[in-house]
Amino acid sequence: MNGLLLSLSLVLGPPLGPLPDQEPTALFDGSSLNGWTLVGGTPGNWLAQDGRLITRGQGGGWLSTEREYDNFELSLEYKLQPGGNSGVFIRAPRSGDPAYTGIEIQILDDDDPRYQNLKPYQYCGSVYGVIPAQRGATRGPGQWNQMIIRADNRRIQVVLNGQKIVDGNLDEHRDAAAEHPGILRERGYIGLQSHDEPVEFRNLTIRPLD
Repeated sequence: MNGLLLSLSLVLGPPLGPLPDQEPTALFDGSSLNGWTLVGGTPGNWLAQDGRLITRGQGGGWLSTEREYDNFELSLEYKLQPGGNSGVFIRAPRSGDPAYTGIEIQILDDDDPRYQNLKPYQYCGSVYGVIPAQRGATRGPGQWNQMIIRADNRRIQVVLNGQKIVDGNLDEHRDAAAEHPGILRERGYIGLQSHDEPVEFRNLTIRPLD
């Protein structure tokens, strides 16, 4: 019996165990825009400085990764000024408005008075226009916020400052696809939005999911 098992192991190799999780890799080297491509907007609007990726908030456009991703866990920190507005694009193409042609995870200073009458799916951490986030996890202007975005096939999760604020299945929101066709996409670029105010990002890492 033992001889038979030994023979089989030589033919088939050792039994397969669970695959180890992939290690996260940095998307930003802390000192340059290497690995990123400006899409639209005004040249010079983005800069790298002292470990921070900064948009001056002038001239629109967005900053795109050079490669596309499908299923992943993205971690980053961001800091807003009062009234700050930005977003993280996922599975986005480089054509059209990625808030609609892709998927936008909203970044916003929720407590600023100018935003008191927004729709639930327009507040910070929401899948913009599609899945509303639970409110109350944001830190105020001038403070660093940590956001983790997990895109696993049709499931999107967002954790903000250690609190899970979104856990939704895009297939349950197909009625939003008429205005937001990007929710049907399975793959695309990751991007950072330049809106109307300066925003800082740091510690951007990604871990592909098997």
